[in-house]
Amino acid sequence: MAERERAPRLPPRWFIRLFWFAHRGVCRVSRGRLGLWTPKENRWGTLRLTTTGRRTGAPRQVVVAYLEDGADLVTLAMNGWADAEPSWWLNLLARPEAQVEMGGAPRPVPVLASAAEAGERARLWARWHEVDPRLDAHAALRSSETAVVVLRPR
Repeated sequence: MAERERAPRLPPRWFIRLFWFAHRGVCRVSRGRLGLWTPKENRWGTLRLTTTGRRTGAPRQVVVAYLEDGADLVTLAMNGWADAEPSWWLNLLARPEAQVEMGGAPRPVPVLASAAEAGERARLWARWHEVDPRLDAHAALRSSETAVVVLRPR
């Protein structure tokens, strides 16, 4: 008899937000020397993404997980698996030009963001699934499809 996969348990929302806030602070204070790392085999990395606020026009920074796909960087617009779209993704939909800072990189890299579609999305989702086998269970917590975001160097 196959065991039904249980819905994943997530920490309380306040804890997730506190962790993000602290992680972003560590990256800022250390100027990226701590808190940013490159992906390894079967492990995602983290980068600092700077977008332009869709309403304010001010720079907005967030730390996100990513995988490399050739020269492209791939992340998921998941917002801690909450139902709402993350603000950084809404900013990129309005203004797709952004910058990324990665661990070990000497300076920010300008990128152009887009959502992966059809076959590309399926291929990249499968890559993420290799790194996180519970990806589908986490994504099922959201009422809408999680965007696979491709950041292409400009």
